Amino acid sequence: MKEDYYEILGLDKNASATEIKKAYRKMAIKYHPDKNPGDDKAEEMFKKSAEAYEVLSNPEKKAKYDRFGHQAFEGGGFGGGGMNMDDIFSQFGDIFGGAFGGGGGFSGFGGFGGGGRRTVKGSNLRIRVKLTLDEIANGVEKKIKVKRKKVAEGTTYSTCGTCNGTGQVTRVQNTILGRMQTATTCSTCGGAGQTIDKKPGNADAHGMITTEDTVSIKIPAGVVDGMQLKVSGKGNDAPGNGIPGDLLVAIEEQDHPTLQREGDNLHYDLYISFSEAALGASKEIDTVTGKVRIKVEPGVQSGKILRLRNKGIPSINGYGTGDLLVHVNVWTPKTLTKEQREFFEKMHNDENFEPQPKQEDKSFFEKVKDMFS
Repeated sequence: MKEDYYEILGLDKNASATEIKKAYRKMAIKYHPDKNPGDDKAEEMFKKSAEAYEVLSNPEKKAKYDRFGHQAFEGGGFGGGGMNMDDIFSQFGDIFGGAFGGGGGFSGFGGFGGGGRRTVKGSNLRIRVKLTLDEIANGVEKKIKVKRKKVAEGTTYSTCGTCNGTGQVTRVQNTILGRMQTATTCSTCGGAGQTIDKKPGNADAHGMITTEDTVSIKIPAGVVDGMQLKVSGKGNDAPGNGIPGDLLVAIEEQDHPTLQREGDNLHYDLYISFSEAALGASKEIDTVTGKVRIKVEPGVQSGKILRLRNKGIPSINGYGTGDLLVHVNVWTPKTLTKEQREFFEKMHNDENFEPQPKQEDKSFFEKVKDMFS
């Protein structure tokens, strides 16, 4: 089971944005690879703290995490929430200030500053996928057409002569405080570390073309409306020898005509007639795996809840399957024929028709009242 993001950063859930940023900076400096060369545990903590900050620093992601936990961003077959060094440095490099390299640059991982080549990552793409309750309950594979940028065939690149492939230009200035070193994005290559040698006529200035690809997305059972899943490497390409971005898939749950979802449980309203309530009945109802027939016992009361075990939604975390709760509602006719009216008038004072609720038949409020009386 993944560690709690708040615990990783040593915070509680009421932490402010400033406190979250401060806690992450402290962790990142402590476990930075430059300070802990060859220490796998330190590198793992560096990645974990970056992953935690990536979620908690984003108000929308933080709200989803507070509500759903790790399941808000995880799904079998997707990229999960793990981050590599390129992700971390490209997204959060500025948070370290001048803690390393004297002016904001980094050595080692990813080639930021230092002299190594910078690895550029393509931009992410975002799509929404609408799912029926049946698809959510059983899992589904969707084939989606996605427009994404790819390096055009025939495009070639060479190392940028201005930054020597690092993507950054380092400047040293003399100030009243001494010699200060700063690193800025190379204006010649835009930080890519490479420039175009040649490209086909249909490509843009970066050697890219827009194509429509069909992406197969395996969506696990139990996803939740608003959950975001990640398909690694299916976003836009990056110029040169960069790595592709990711495809972020937002789940949109469609309403079911008869079933209502509550977490992993489902609810179904079953309406029966007076005669069915008195005599009992066999009724066919909807489930996410097809229709099933259930038995309604004679004398059932309106408000009775029948529980069908394991007929709900599978937990995305593997904690079993929810139940289907069938709510019995006895339907009162709004109009009566002459014969029907005469029948009920005869039964008006019949003792068998007088309400005589037992404890299990009482309303919720009556049960609560009895508890405290």
